[in-house]
Amino acid sequence: MSARRRYDASGRERRAALTRQHIALTAVEQFVAQGYATTSVASVAKAAGVSAQTVYNGFGTKAALLKEGYDLVLAGDAQDVPLAERPEVRALYADPDPAAFLRGYARLGRSLLDRLGPLALQIGAGALSGDPDLVALRATTDQERLIGTGMVVGRVVELGALSPGLAEDVARDRLWTLNSVEIWHLLTGGRGWTGEQYEDWVGDAMCEAVLAPDRRRPAS
Repeated sequence: MSARRRYDASGRERRAALTRQHIALTAVEQFVAQGYATTSVASVAKAAGVSAQTVYNGFGTKAALLKEGYDLVLAGDAQDVPLAERPEVRALYADPDPAAFLRGYARLGRSLLDRLGPLALQIGAGALSGDPDLVALRATTDQERLIGTGMVVGRVVELGALSPGLAEDVARDRLWTLNSVEIWHLLTGGRGWTGEQYEDWVGDAMCEAVLAPDRRRPAS
């Protein structure tokens, strides 16, 4: 008797993953356009072409749906690879020139904010209004960003380029402020700066803020 052919569920799993991604990104579109508080799971489900129960089954809560959407937009895709382990970030950390490294970090920050900024602004506004879901998410994303800037300062220290007398935690906080969505929005949204102008200024400001005076310009 021939062996029964094993059922291959990979196609169904891929379709389920794509549906999940579609729901999360549809939610992001609605959160940005309408705000978190006024967006319902039912409206997300309708726009995504699924039932509200499907959304609840997949994500549990609206807050969890927001966090997954946020993470998808931050990463730029659905690959299960942390940002720090992606090739472009690894290449950035491999640069031995501290000024070039920080300017590359500013370029990375700009690319992230270009796609994530509108959602991050909605999260910030909701957190300021006291929405508990957004207060919690804002605390989480701020902490994640703080860890990231701490890693950047650690690389500057490895390169022997930290400004003399500057404490690492102070350097971290300076970079954390400079790469914030608030600074990005003030300049690109409020003052009409181009992305290139913003990137150039932040890169220069980061170098001035944390590097030793003789390391603030890229090596020729």
